[in-house]
Amino acid sequence: MSRANYTDDMDDGWAWIRWRGAVASAVNGRRGQALLRELLAALDAMPEKSLIADALTTPEGEMCALGVVGTARGVDLSDIDPDEPWEVSRALDIAEALAQEIAFENDDGGPYLEEPSHRWRRMRAWTERNILT
Repeated sequence: MSRANYTDDMDDGWAWIRWRGAVASAVNGRRGQALLRELLAALDAMPEKSLIADALTTPEGEMCALGVVGTARGVDLSDIDPDEPWEVSRALDIAEALAQEIAFENDDGGPYLEEPSHRWRRMRAWTERNILT
């Protein structure tokens, strides 16, 4: 299981349908769209276009997509457990479903052992695709 807490052990199809509905609502809602626009701007502003997996930030200044937003906002993420989506969502004032979806896309949405620069390009494209016009 990833830090998104997603699992492929889904026996209840209706639970899966309800979850995907919650994700769609979180992505398409006011706070979700604001977060995605903010994420896109923060990704573009990064001097080094690379993203890490499995952590919000590192002491060396590396970040995942959610870490980029937190850093851009000036939020101290050092005490946030990246494996607890409710902590991440509370720190960034977003829906837990959105925190889990972004963590999943960031960490597991690409190929195994993805290069950080490729992850950045993939997440930027994912973010741009999900912004409503």
